[in-house]
Amino acid sequence: MRASHLVFLVEEPSMEAFLRAFLPNQLPPECGFEIHPFQGKSDMLGKLRARLRGYATWLPADWRIVVVLDRDDDDCVALKERMERDASEAGLTSRSRSGHPIWQVVNRIAIEELEAWYFGEWSAVRDAYPRVSANIPNKAAYRDPDAIAGGTWEAFERVMQRHGYFTGGLRKVEAARTIGAHLNPSRCHSRSFALFRDAIAEAV
Repeated sequence: MRASHLVFLVEEPSMEAFLRAFLPNQLPPECGFEIHPFQGKSDMLGKLRARLRGYATWLPADWRIVVVLDRDDDDCVALKERMERDASEAGLTSRSRSGHPIWQVVNRIAIEELEAWYFGEWSAVRDAYPRVSANIPNKAAYRDPDAIAGGTWEAFERVMQRHGYFTGGLRKVEAARTIGAHLNPSRCHSRSFALFRDAIAEAV
């Protein structure tokens, strides 16, 4: 069943800003969406099961829930298993465990942070901030956006500051909103983004 509405649960305002800019160009006009940010990752993990349990009592058959968390320094497998367990214990059918195309919730992890998705589609960054170098993705440190060492947002901030942007510090919400409006999902080579993109495409 094609989804008529998507509910996104995200850990903080920058992902919300990114999705609000990105989604209108990606979803069919008849598909609505809403985004609910938490106050950080620990807040979200602490409240996720209760929130999902609430949805389980009334969720329409053609709605889907998309849970998005940053991996940060967590073990990806353990984090995903925790998210899957929260969905199961809330009484919702997850995409990973359903075994068929009918599911209610999908869990997705940005590896290691939202900024990895920017490195994966650098032309969107250049569209938003034209002074940045086109050669960034060719450098060994940034070639695999999901394997950038030392913190993805810190790496992104350093690159932007070298080109005269965010000299007072990265404004994450502003960057998310600006880049989200330009990002082309078919060009992004972050694997974690591709898994997110494909789940959305399957739902709608």
